[in-house]
Amino acid sequence: MLRFVCNDVLFYRMKIICIGRNYAKHIEELENEKPESPVVFLKPDSAILPKKMPFFIPPFSNDIHYEVEVLVKINKVGKHISPKFSPKYYDEIGLGIDFTARDVQAKCKEKGLPWEKAKAFDGSAVIGNFFPKEEFDINKLSFQLKKNNEVVQEGNTQSMLWKIDELVSYVSQYFTLKKGDVIFTGTPAGVGKVEENDVLTGIIENKEAFQIKIK
Repeated sequence: MLRFVCNDVLFYRMKIICIGRNYAKHIEELENEKPESPVVFLKPDSAILPKKMPFFIPPFSNDIHYEVEVLVKINKVGKHISPKFSPKYYDEIGLGIDFTARDVQAKCKEKGLPWEKAKAFDGSAVIGNFFPKEEFDINKLSFQLKKNNEVVQEGNTQSMLWKIDELVSYVSQYFTLKKGDVIFTGTPAGVGKVEENDVLTGIIENKEAFQIKIK
């Protein structure tokens, strides 16, 4: 991940690559069709919510949803990666939130338009702490999201339609992966609306990855 400083502000040059519809029950809850291949979209680096900052509900939406997701951080440049070689391209696993303006997304879908306004707005990507992948069985990795100390989303990577190594390979067919790029691997069922003063806590295998307050 390249970085540079301008006027005391730290900027990152990285890609945030997101996978949609990767858990069957989440597809069902939103009444979407099961895709034949991974659904891929991007967020700009300006979507990253700065560490220790609250998430501010944007004025253009009345229905912001949380979507907790396992994250993969790429550790070197790769293109046309075979699934069997995918593990060589990441050594850290994390947890994050893909905030979604569901009302804006619904309007985009109705008109057959891209989702960027609903998915890629400023602060829409929470990137929590990363942990060495050796600490986990990545194909049986449990995680959850708590809202105000109540579990609202719970998932396990064994329920993914496309596993992590398959996703790394698939994405690399279209985009050159570079060091520092982050892949959001999809969300399980249980997505829901956030309200002012909510506190969201992400847990991956009993390790706290992030805590975010909603403003």
